[in-house]
Amino acid sequence: MTRAVHDFLFTVYPYICLAVFLLGSLVRFDRDQYTWKSDSSQLLRAGQLRWGSNLFHIGILFLLFGHTVGLLTPHWLYEPFITAGQKQMVAVVSGGAAGALCFIGLTMLLHRRLSDPRIRATSHRSDVAILVVLWAQLVLGLVTLPFSVHHRDGATMIVLAEWAQGIVTFRPDAATLGGVEWPFKAHMVLGMTLFLLFPFTRLVHVWSGLASVGYLFRPYQVVRSRRMNTAAGRAQPHRSA
Repeated sequence: MTRAVHDFLFTVYPYICLAVFLLGSLVRFDRDQYTWKSDSSQLLRAGQLRWGSNLFHIGILFLLFGHTVGLLTPHWLYEPFITAGQKQMVAVVSGGAAGALCFIGLTMLLHRRLSDPRIRATSHRSDVAILVVLWAQLVLGLVTLPFSVHHRDGATMIVLAEWAQGIVTFRPDAATLGGVEWPFKAHMVLGMTLFLLFPFTRLVHVWSGLASVGYLFRPYQVVRSRRMNTAAGRAQPHRSA
């Protein structure tokens, strides 16, 4: 990888992906709300979907939360409680377990979609493509685990976190990733590409899942009876003789 390509991928490309992710999702919701759905195929075949979907969603939600907190939490904030090496080993164990669950579930979903003629006939090309990309991303994530175990001092984790925090604070520095092994870089690039593809696939239903949390905090619905607007003595319906 040349220096120019490396700098583009880890300095400019993240902002391209984030811009398409946010603006593309907004445009799709505004213009194509009828396509804003998960396109579930449960009615065609439910058995394998139940296991695959549950394993996949449990694993992916844990991985999303772990990556977000792990990369965006400053080192000084957790340093008094846990060392960088200890945090990295916690991430390896918990992330490895969640990644394995997610990988098994996603493999089941991909096999189900490709092996069942009815489901394959009703699937869009983007449905299969995004599952393949997610599967490849999980494989790369699992490949990084031995490298993380090899560097138990947590130095690589700190470098990756500093790069991610630099992106969020608009101070990107691709030079910090110079000594990072290729599986981490490939995992990062493919992860950013998922944000780029997000608005054009069924993944947009994730927004609806996040928005549903608002139902927990919405006010109660007030229901008033029509009897409140009727005259006295006319509230009850009359029975015919």
